[in-house]
Amino acid sequence: MSRYRIERKTLSEQVAEQLEAEILDGRLSEKDQLPSERELMEQFGVGRPAVREALFHLQQLGLIAINSGTRARVIRPTAEAVMARLSGVTRQLLSKPDGQQYFQEARAMFEISLARYAARHASEEDLARLHAALADNRDAIGDEARFKRSDNDFHGVLASIGRNPIFDAIHVALSEWLDDRRALVLQQKDEDKAATAAHTEIIAAIESRDPDAAEAAMRRHLDRHYGTYMQLKKRLSDAS
Repeated sequence: MSRYRIERKTLSEQVAEQLEAEILDGRLSEKDQLPSERELMEQFGVGRPAVREALFHLQQLGLIAINSGTRARVIRPTAEAVMARLSGVTRQLLSKPDGQQYFQEARAMFEISLARYAARHASEEDLARLHAALADNRDAIGDEARFKRSDNDFHGVLASIGRNPIFDAIHVALSEWLDDRRALVLQQKDEDKAATAAHTEIIAAIESRDPDAAEAAMRRHLDRHYGTYMQLKKRLSDAS
């Protein structure tokens, strides 16, 4: 007979699961207030610490908002909240030996897909916003901090073309995780000019409605950026 390990759930986990189920199945709707801590203690037959831990867990999930002096209330989960929960885990993965390579592959899959999508679906307004972002790139050349922001904004415009809030949330998360890498790469002479030239090629492919060309231009851009980062990182490691 097979043997199985049965995990015992804490009281706070059980309370959190019950409240989460009520939120997800609609018994507790957006903007509804949860019962008071004392009422929840009586409802579930648990102590105050278990209730508070359960509420904190639901807050971390983005299902409730807790404000001092008022009862917790149900809120609509956002893509930003979901991605924020991944931030700590992702940073830990990035610190592993193969973490940067895994991250590069994930970023490439996302960014290349955005470029292909834009080549098929970008509106005239979208193209105008891309050109405005490109103009900001050019104006920011030579100003490291400003160029880093403009570089991020260019990729943000690409993400927004899909009109999908999850795309926007992924872009925001990638930007946070890429911050140190961008800062290091931009210390390389003329890297801002190279990035601007790459963005110019990407826009040209999108305007030509050529998904394959857009993919190729984006891949070259990302490969160059990652290659420069790894070279600089190795140089710093060798010097230390």
